[in-house]
Amino acid sequence: MTITLTNLAVKLTDSLTADIAPLCLETGQHTVITGLNGSGKSVLAAVLAGQGKVQHGERLIEGTVGWVSIAQQQAIVAAERSKDDADILDVLPTPSSARDIIFQDTAAPSDRQVSELNRLSKMFGIHRLLERDFIALSSGETRKVLLVRQLLRKPDWLVLDEPFDGLDAQTAETFSALLNDIRQDCTIIMVVNRQSEIPCWAQRLLFVQAGKLAWQVHAEQLNQEALQPLQQMLHIQQSVTSLPEKDVSRCAPTLADPHAPLVKLRNGKVAWGDNIVFEALDWTINPGEHWQIIGPNGSGKTCLLTLITGDNPLCYSNDLNVFGFQRGNGESIWQIKQYLGIVSNSFHLQYRVNCSALDVVCSGFYDSIGLYQSPTEQQRKLAMQWLETIALGEHVHTTFQSLSYGDQRLLLIARAMVKHPSLLILDEPCNGLDDINRHKVLAMLDLVARTGDTTLLYVNHHSEDNIPSISRCLDMRDYQPRR
Repeated sequence: MTITLTNLAVKLTDSLTADIAPLCLETGQHTVITGLNGSGKSVLAAVLAGQGKVQHGERLIEGTVGWVSIAQQQAIVAAERSKDDADILDVLPTPSSARDIIFQDTAAPSDRQVSELNRLSKMFGIHRLLERDFIALSSGETRKVLLVRQLLRKPDWLVLDEPFDGLDAQTAETFSALLNDIRQDCTIIMVVNRQSEIPCWAQRLLFVQAGKLAWQVHAEQLNQEALQPLQQMLHIQQSVTSLPEKDVSRCAPTLADPHAPLVKLRNGKVAWGDNIVFEALDWTINPGEHWQIIGPNGSGKTCLLTLITGDNPLCYSNDLNVFGFQRGNGESIWQIKQYLGIVSNSFHLQYRVNCSALDVVCSGFYDSIGLYQSPTEQQRKLAMQWLETIALGEHVHTTFQSLSYGDQRLLLIARAMVKHPSLLILDEPCNGLDDINRHKVLAMLDLVARTGDTTLLYVNHHSEDNIPSISRCLDMRDYQPRR
């Protein structure tokens, strides 16, 4: 069996048509697609997975294809959220459970599929989540659900776009071993940003640049020797020595007591019905005390951060003081957000306004999704400096939705930092970034931690993504309920 693309143009969205050079992949030839942010890696993967409408040329796919991607994840989340509009039609919306999503388009699961679901869900640690609403799961948990869904279908070709993003270290290791096991039964095509995630058992590497297949490697194994050309090309030192200054009219306000805690949580607890996410958490964040928050998927890392941001209604039932405000005493959400900068998978999903790259950065001055006020000339100047810092200066007028996921992520990082917040919340900020941009962002964040007035809260699942200036660690495993 083969996947063959011949002089192909495919319309993927109303604004995106991809022209793909001739390409033929053979069954059993496991392939890795890589490249810099915005190069077209995910576009090529989507085309190979059969997505989009062929405008001209030919796409021949022999066999069945399974596909897991960030775009697919976003589409399912958006569809679930749209059910909230059902009250317009006088219909009570019924959210889909994780099990519903897994067996979507399956009329009646077979005994084999049910048995295999039990095995895979335990392997991925989601067996207790199958009856929960899909929309209520964390980003890492939703990714696991979609991976299980495709594995159950046992496709001939399995196309995985950044499959390890959002997975904790243990799950990533388990999944990597699983891919090694199933590669005898299906052909794996994988998009990766990190060299460390390239499996040695793959035999072909496609490097995409500016929407074109720039070069490729064929080898019995993609070992260190085979990857040497890629390593040489990406060996670029990222030195960040300064960041744009703050705009005094639109920066985080000065706290009444500069020595008082930014956040103080007493006996913190998050529970949904009988499901206790974490409990008995006492935590104080003082100015200049940078924290890394660790723990497996579902341990409550994101829940904890949303308590602080006010995006979790349980912030009002906890004894929580944020920036001098005791939550639940009449303070507004905007009084809290003026001190915050936020980067997260959830916020990325919410940022659906299709304004220009410059306006995305400027929106950080006003804590808005989209820009609804006219920024000053000084703010536009500073936003341009941030675009240059993240190497997106040439995209000043490019719309947000037309950029790659990685470039969107860079914009949201700049947006979060533009007002020099008192507290910068970073929930897996490097998801979607190539190695070069990842090192640059980590260097920027370390510079902020060392030299600025911003305190960092940092969540990530990759040990190599450490920020040297962060010395404190909160392990959410210490606050799990006893089962």
